[in-house]
Amino acid sequence: MDTWDILEYAAWALSAMFGLLMLIDLIRIDTTYDNELLTSSREGEIEAAAERHTL
Repeated sequence: MDTWDILEYAAWALSAMFGLLMLIDLIRIDTTYDNELLTSSREGEIEAAAERHTL
């Protein structure tokens, strides 16, 4: 096994890891936010919903 084979396996492992992280993030975002909020065109609406302060 030469260096290029090891780098190829490492690249595939990183690709699988990033794909898994994207899937976990998709599930987390889907369960945290409403679909209507995610598809809204109002800029900053998610941040405003997360940062509501009461005085």
